[in-house]
Amino acid sequence: MWILATEDYFKMLASGSLLNLDWLKTREGQEVLASVLQRNLTKLKRFGLLERPMVPLHISISEVRYKVFLLGKSGVGKTSTLAKLSGCPIPVVHSETQGIQTTSLFWPGKILQQNKASMFQIQFWDTGENSTKKYDHIMPACLDKADAVIFLFSFIDKSSFDDIPHQLTRISTPKDNTTKLVIGTKFDQFAHSEITQRDIRDFEHNWKIPILKTRNIPDAENQSSFNDIAQNLNIICEHLWQRDLKMGGGKGPPGDNKISYC
Repeated sequence: MWILATEDYFKMLASGSLLNLDWLKTREGQEVLASVLQRNLTKLKRFGLLERPMVPLHISISEVRYKVFLLGKSGVGKTSTLAKLSGCPIPVVHSETQGIQTTSLFWPGKILQQNKASMFQIQFWDTGENSTKKYDHIMPACLDKADAVIFLFSFIDKSSFDDIPHQLTRISTPKDNTTKLVIGTKFDQFAHSEITQRDIRDFEHNWKIPILKTRNIPDAENQSSFNDIAQNLNIICEHLWQRDLKMGGGKGPPGDNKISYC
C-alpha cells in the first residue's frame, strides 16, 4: 500500500501527485463529468439537498464529503469565486454576505493510489467579514469540523494579500488538521495588479501553500472559463485527499467520510 512519506507533509503538493488529471479526458471520465455539468458542458449543475449526480450504473464510484470555509477581507470576491466554482450566476454588484451561506458542489476525480473514481462532494461555507465581527458564533461555526480553509485575496488589493499570514496564524492551533489553500481573485485585472510574481513565489516558498488564481467575470461561460474551474477544483480535491491520507495514516478517508454510490 502506498503511504504518504512524513517528509512530504512539509512540502507543497504538486498538481497531479494524487489525482489522475488525464482521467477526465477518457471516455469513462467524460461520462462521469457529464453527470455534474449543465447541458452546455461549461458550468456545474446545481443540486438540491437530497439530489445526487446520475452516474452511469456501469461505472463504480464512491463519494467523499468535505466542509470548506472561505475566509478573506470584505470585497475580495469570496461570493463571486463560490458562484463561479458552483455554476451559479456571478454577481455584477458587490453585496456583503449576511450570516452564513453554504453551497455544495460535486466534482469527480480518479485517485492514483486506488485507481478508482471518487465523487468529491464539497460544502463551501461563506460569510461576510462584518458578520464575523458582529456575531461571536459565526467564526467558530464556520471552522467547526472544517476539512479545509481557503483564504482569498484580490490581486488589485495588496492589503488583502498582506493580511493572509495574519489570518493563517490567527486560526491555526497545535491540533489544527485543516488543509490550507489560497485563491487570488480578479486575476483578469492583471494590468492593475498590486501583487508581483515575486510576492507569490515568496509566499508559496515560506508557507508551503499554493496560490490558485481565478477570473470571476460575469457571463463568462466558455471553455476557457471552465478550464480554470476544473484546474482549481482538481487542486482543491487533491489537497483534501492529502489531508485524509495524513489523518488516516496513508489509508485514505475515514469511513464516516465516504459512501458508495448505488
